[in-house]
Amino acid sequence: MSLFEELTWRGFIHQTTHPELAELLEQESFTLYCGFDPTADSLHIGHLLAIVGLARFQRAGHKPIALVGGATGMIGDPSGKTSERQLLDAETIERNVAGVRQQLERFLDFTGPCAAQVVNNHDWLGDLSLIGFLRDVGKHFTVNVMMAKESVRARLADREHGLSYTEFSYQLLQAYDYLHLSDAFGCRLQVGGSDQWGNITAGMDLTRRLRPGVSTFGLTFPLVTKADGTKFGKSEGGNIWLDAARTSPYAFYQFWVNQADADVGRYLRCFTFLPREEVEALERQTQEAPERREAQRRLAEEMTRLVHGEEALAKAQRATQALFGGELDGLDDAMLEEVFAEAPSSAVPRSALTEGRPLLDVLVEAEVFPSRGEAKRMVKNGGLYLNNRRVDSEGAMLGAESLAGERIAVVRKGKKNYHLLRFE
Repeated sequence: MSLFEELTWRGFIHQTTHPELAELLEQESFTLYCGFDPTADSLHIGHLLAIVGLARFQRAGHKPIALVGGATGMIGDPSGKTSERQLLDAETIERNVAGVRQQLERFLDFTGPCAAQVVNNHDWLGDLSLIGFLRDVGKHFTVNVMMAKESVRARLADREHGLSYTEFSYQLLQAYDYLHLSDAFGCRLQVGGSDQWGNITAGMDLTRRLRPGVSTFGLTFPLVTKADGTKFGKSEGGNIWLDAARTSPYAFYQFWVNQADADVGRYLRCFTFLPREEVEALERQTQEAPERREAQRRLAEEMTRLVHGEEALAKAQRATQALFGGELDGLDDAMLEEVFAEAPSSAVPRSALTEGRPLLDVLVEAEVFPSRGEAKRMVKNGGLYLNNRRVDSEGAMLGAESLAGERIAVVRKGKKNYHLLRFE
């Protein structure tokens, strides 16, 4: 497949400004860019389609630029928003820019003939003169056209929130970004989410007016939704972040492995780099044997490896297996707490380990069992496990080796009845 055919098959194409773009992408090497506003110090999975999109263009021989909006982030894009964003101070923006830049560098190749770049638009917008900008750039925008943009029109119709002049000016600044990148790097293609169509065409129009003879193009990605029409990328706890400190690799893995059968094929197509043959085979498996959830496991594996790396994936898989009786080796206390977050827990004196107290006595004191007799019956029936290892003796004693982590031991009764002992 050509790049455009593959992007279409994978569900990346929402709109393009020129029908000939598909053919040009096969004939020439484009420099393209996508913008990311640093509203937090981490990107989340709502940004993944754009990030993976840039990576796909790069793998096809094009040069990606990831623009981090250190300047435009101070204003906030009104596109797709029902109210004005809270304005962030310069120090917060700077911290967020650094975090976003570091994450983007994990997905793109910064070496070779198609080396990627990360740029910050504060470098050229930060020192602009207001009078000069209005005279040289603002005069090329008519208020009539700006008010016709969907992002503006929707907010103007909302009497409760309206639209500030600050937000109204956003598309001028983004248009200037395209002009600057065209001048500085020969950038001829801007990509972004479907809500960016107005901003992209505004940049193309400004470049056409000020740089006659320079051709620029635009392409938008669709909004990713679930099969039931609800928004993709949220969980009960909020955003699924790409920063492991905000969303752990285990929680990230679990998010993907729990996707619905109706969605998993589409997500395999657009978010992973698996070949078409494998994706279609996984889609068939979902139809024929949905209970096996092979596609979901493959999706979770690919996405966790892509975002967090091989070692984090291995830990997330071990943690997942721990819920089904797998080994707990290599899981620290934080991971154990997260994996068994729904399990009841009890505090136990640390001295129970150093003094080598009987396990069953401690389990009764911790109210894991109502009596020693019931604990003995569980051992006799082979249903008591400590750290997912069967307890074979009624006289088992506690010791340093009884811990799964630094201070936690995991007790299991039967197949799925867990209880945490916290030695403090």
